[in-house]
Parts: sequence; C-alpha cells; structure tokens
Amino acid sequence: MGLFQRDQRVQFHLLKEENLEGREKIKAILSRINGRGYKSYRDLEGSYFLAPGLIFYLDHAQGDPFAAPSRVRLRLDMEVAQYPPRLFENPVRRMALQDFILRAFARKVRPLSRGRGTGGSGRYSVDAGAQEVLLRSGCVVTRDYVEVRFFMGLPAAGRRVLGREAMEMILGDLPKAAKALEYANHSPQEVEAFVNLVEDQEYVRRQLAERGLVAFVRDGSLLPRRSGVDDRPMEEGAVLFESPPKLRVTLDTLHHGKVTGMGIPQGVTLIVGGGFHGKTTLLEAISRGVYPHIPGDGREWVVTDAGAVKVRSEDGRYVEGVDISPFIADLPM
Repeated sequence: MGLFQRDQRVQFHLLKEENLEGREKIKAILSRINGRGYKSYRDLEGSYFLAPGLIFYLDHAQGDPFAAPSRVRLRLDMEVAQYPPRLFENPVRRMALQDFILRAFARKVRPLSRGRGTGGSGRYSVDAGAQEVLLRSGCVVTRDYVEVRFFMGLPAAGRRVLGREAMEMILGDLPKAAKALEYANHSPQEVEAFVNLVEDQEYVRRQLAERGLVAFVRDGSLLPRRSGVDDRPMEEGAVLFESPPKLRVTLDTLHHGKVTGMGIPQGVTLIVGGGFHGKTTLLEAISRGVYPHIPGDGREWVVTDAGAVKVRSEDGRYVEGVDISPFIADLPM
C-alpha cells in the first residue's frame, strides 16, 4: 500500500512538473511571436499540459483572423475526470455520456467567448447539437480519458498576434472550461438520468420490429414546437398527446418501467383531421423520432424505426402516377 501511495506521489509530481513546463512553454512562444504576423501562431501547434491530467492540443492554427477558426482539443485523464465505468459500458451509454459532457462544456465556455481583436478573435465554437442526441466527433470518452474538440479564434490586432490575449484564453479560460469534464462538477443523478433515458429510447426502438410497429408515441408527449425555426418545446398552450384506444400499446424499458402510447403498425397508416389539429406536428415528431432526444424535449418517447425516411411533394405540386413501390411493399389485400 505504501509503495502504491509513493508511486502516486511520484506520478502527481511528474504531472505538476509537466504542467508547469507546458504553461511556461506556451508563455515563451506567445511572448516571442507577440506582434508578429498572424501565421506565427503556427509555432504554437502541438500539445501542452495545462494542469494535472489536463492536456491542450492545438491541432491546426488558422492562417488569418478572418479564416475558419483554429482546431483545438482538451483531454482530461480519467483518473481526474472520474466517470464511473457503468456510464459508458456500451455504445449507447457512451454516446449519451459524450453528448452530456459536450453540452456541459459548451455551456461552460459560452460566457468566456468574446471579441478580443479583429475577425473571430477571442471566440469559441462548440458543436454540441440541439434537441437530438447524436454520436458526435466533438467528445470522446474512453477508459483512459475524456476529450472535447472545438474551435477557437486566436486573437489578433489587424493581422498581428496578440500574445497576452492568447495567454488569457489558453491559460485562463480553458482550465476553467475544463471543469465541465469532471464528474464531480455534475449532479450524479442528472448524468445518470440523461444516460438512462437515451438507453431506454434505444431499447424501445429495438422492440418496434418484433411488435410489428414502425413508430411509438407515448401518452403525455409534448409534440408542438415553439416555432418553425425553434425546435424547443412549446412553453404554453400545448395539448399533450393521447393515443387512440385501438392503437394503444405497452412496451418495456430498462430504467422507466412500462410505457404506454400509440404504436403505429407496419403498412399504410393515414392521419386525418381538420385544419390546425396537429397532423403535421405529429408527422414531424415521428420523422424526428429516428434520433434520441434530450430530457425535457417533450419527444423523448417518440421513437421511430431507425431506417425510416421522410418523403414529401413540393408544396402545391399535384402528384399522380408516381411509383412509390420503393417505399411500400407487401401491402395487405
């Protein structure tokens, strides 16, 4: 036990030394290129320890402040991040955890993003998505580390390097934002609930074919959106979904017991109703149900076969004699 503790102290000491060396090297490079042409930022490309277990990677330094921003990464050792292995023990749970971490990091870095010169100087860009949970390249979780990938605009005055502002971003902003990569800085219940919900949505999806269904809409789902350009749930006045008795089914989940709602059977289903009765709202929800959704979206339990596609005619176009056999087969007589 004593040997193990001594090894830990040695490892931590090495991390501290590497951390100091990395920070000092960044300071030295930025001090040297301060005021030079913007392409001098390429001297900074490489990897550096910013804190114990935290590595900063500058993979590609942009050549101009008005060009696409620089590609960077932050990698935190799992010994520091401390996520329980059960949260990423299979591909679905790993995808969900990565999505959760990326969203948390985006929220953390957003207030740090501000103009620090010309072009996109001083700004961060994190592609954390919107309402759907997807497998993204912006975050990677392994047994050894957690890594986020994003863009940052290296600061410039005109087309000259602003070294002091760059130090502020790399040595000041990024270690603060990296706190979002640590399990200890999140509610364990919130992380678990997020991962479990996504896993259950995929569990329901796997049951559709064996039940002869193409989609499932749970009773109580909130389908209307705020507007045609805002995919968040309607805040007031929305009518919650209630399934017709003839189509009501009950499915099992791993973490949420049994769920009841409308099961849309394989074959042809016609949705009818008057104006503004929710036909399009239901169809849109079903079409987006090929993806898992985040907690609170309202469509968490709208689950569609992963192979479903949406086909529509152009508005106002009369359609007749079109071969739709690629989409429909084995119709009942």
